[in-house]
Amino acid sequence: MTGRRRPTFPRPFPGVISAAAAGAVLLSGCGGLPGATGGSREPVTVMTWAPDRSEDINAVKMAGVPAMAQTYARWVNDTGGIDGRELRVIVCDEGDTPIGAERCAREAVTKKVAAVVGSYSSHGQSFMPALEAGGVPYIGGYGASTEEFSSYLSYPVNGGQSALLAGHGRQLGNSCTRVSLVRPDSIGGDGMPPLLNNGLMAADRPASTDILAPLDATSYDEQAAQALERSDGGCVTAVLGARTETFFDSFRRLEPDGEQVRISSVLGSVSQPLINRTGGRNSPFEGAYVTGWYPDAKNARWQQMRDVIQKYAFGDNRIDPDDTAVQTTWIAYTALRAAVRAIGDENVTPGRVVAALNGGVEVDTGGLTPTLRWRFKDLVGTLGYPRIVNTKVTFQVVREGRLTAQKKGFVDVADALTDAPRS
Repeated sequence: MTGRRRPTFPRPFPGVISAAAAGAVLLSGCGGLPGATGGSREPVTVMTWAPDRSEDINAVKMAGVPAMAQTYARWVNDTGGIDGRELRVIVCDEGDTPIGAERCAREAVTKKVAAVVGSYSSHGQSFMPALEAGGVPYIGGYGASTEEFSSYLSYPVNGGQSALLAGHGRQLGNSCTRVSLVRPDSIGGDGMPPLLNNGLMAADRPASTDILAPLDATSYDEQAAQALERSDGGCVTAVLGARTETFFDSFRRLEPDGEQVRISSVLGSVSQPLINRTGGRNSPFEGAYVTGWYPDAKNARWQQMRDVIQKYAFGDNRIDPDDTAVQTTWIAYTALRAAVRAIGDENVTPGRVVAALNGGVEVDTGGLTPTLRWRFKDLVGTLGYPRIVNTKVTFQVVREGRLTAQKKGFVDVADALTDAPRS
């Protein structure tokens, strides 16, 4: 078929979080910064956006993202700021709509923020042109839109769903003789099998069986029956965003007694909050293989983030430290902090943030990711994902209701992020 756009993946849907206050809110301190020595430098103003409140019951809600950004700012400002600079965070509710995303981006440009940091939006086609027109960098978005991995002003901290799928094929190739992939019947879904298959073939496994599913279904009995029939004792993976739970409900109902097929997915379609909500150790996801970007939530490397949340979130239940979106926001602000420190005594402007990041600022995330750097030679540089610098993923498995490490450390999937399927 001709005239098709480059494949875009459906947005990942971590667990739904309770709604935060609507609109844009400025978080700033008053007076001098605690712990700052001498005269304070000019403040650094940034924006974080995410869908919060929406009348659409199908809209994703990510109140934990701006709440984590505000919590990070309280912590930084209480401990002297970023080298004496107060961190001010403007939050914006993009409403999970293209219009809302563009509105937030235009507000960021109008208010002359230094960067948009740690945000979530699946509407990159709407917000990225506005940011590019205003020269505002986008640091560490969740990875829910392909523009985050193509725009010259985007600085992603993970490899997006592309890296997850390529890594998932590698993970399943270690133990699954055959794999059935249940994925959206959409242009975005069309790009999934080649990536998964690249990972499988790297482990000398056959290509997956491709099973298409509508994203608006309330039941997936037909697809579940196909997956069972074609799995041939292998594994069944579903990457359907928020509908992944619905598929596995159908799948477990149809699964014959005494016969349990290994199931799997990727973070975003399956998350710790989802596992908790569906029964914990009695969840249908018990035993599932899951590929993620970061270490599992109980890893000691997350302790600083947890300590900050405990002390500075003031009991805000919008923030779930197990949520990948919250974790990504933490990592994104870590990157911002490194860039601001590299700027030194000059005022922090979008152009200087871009120059610092392009110039090779190294971001040490304490082992939550590899060291991040966005020089030209650090980019993967493939046609589909030119801005990816972090091509590493983690292999996890659900045990006793918790996502835990199946394999220690990271797995690099750079060789599977190719523009054409392997043969």
